[in-house]
Amino acid sequence: MVTEAIQELAAFSVFAFAAALFLIQAAAKEIGYVFGHRRAAHQENPGEGVSVVVGGMLGLLAFVLALTLSFSSARFQERREGTLAEANAIGTAWLQAQAIGHPRGAEIARLLEEYTHVRRDFVAAGRFAPEVETATRRTNALQSVIWGHLAAIVRERPDPVTSSLMNALNTTFDLATAERFAFATLFPPQLFWLLIGMTMVSMAALGFQLGLRQKPLRVLSFLLLSMWTATMTIILDMGAARLGSIRIGVQAYDWTIQGFHGGVTVPPAPAR
Repeated sequence: MVTEAIQELAAFSVFAFAAALFLIQAAAKEIGYVFGHRRAAHQENPGEGVSVVVGGMLGLLAFVLALTLSFSSARFQERREGTLAEANAIGTAWLQAQAIGHPRGAEIARLLEEYTHVRRDFVAAGRFAPEVETATRRTNALQSVIWGHLAAIVRERPDPVTSSLMNALNTTFDLATAERFAFATLFPPQLFWLLIGMTMVSMAALGFQLGLRQKPLRVLSFLLLSMWTATMTIILDMGAARLGSIRIGVQAYDWTIQGFHGGVTVPPAPAR
């Protein structure tokens, strides 16, 4: 429930999510500073050994940040490569449908052109946009119709050319399922809460250390919190498919659609 609320906040505005994250970190740091300042008044050597512990906590937090950033980057690259592979597969199937020399092949090619627009809309849609469900239903419907035309061709012409078209369409449909799975994979909530929890504890420990030394260093702390906030916001944005401004481009589908406009022209046989 809380994770979904956070994702809705990030989908509404990444800046609002970043501001909330920054304020929570700042509050943890200030709470730690208050406790450290009070502790310093009752100790002769405040801060002895604390810096070692705080340094270790910040180092571990940096490691977790690097780990989660690597995870988010891998998920982003998976979705990005999936769109390119699917667009290429659609283009290959369209060319084979045009070349098969059958009336149903021309209809399959026409349906693939519509199919490409639907797949483009699926990738470009926002997280809570109704286009996601609409594109999914339309994808399934078009796949059923296209496969029906192919089944009729196979029964009429069970030859290697038809088998090649079958394999191309099967690859196209499989990649659509893989892309849907990649977009449905969210940032693991356990990893997210681990990162948030470690950040809060680390900021509180840092504030405690500064309180023991009675040096708030608020300007430097502001810069540090801004860096942590920016990094965690990018991690969440990149790890989730449809949040924020880091989105997968649809250029591959646009290029495939542009390739449909010229059609396939059969040149005359060369003179001997």
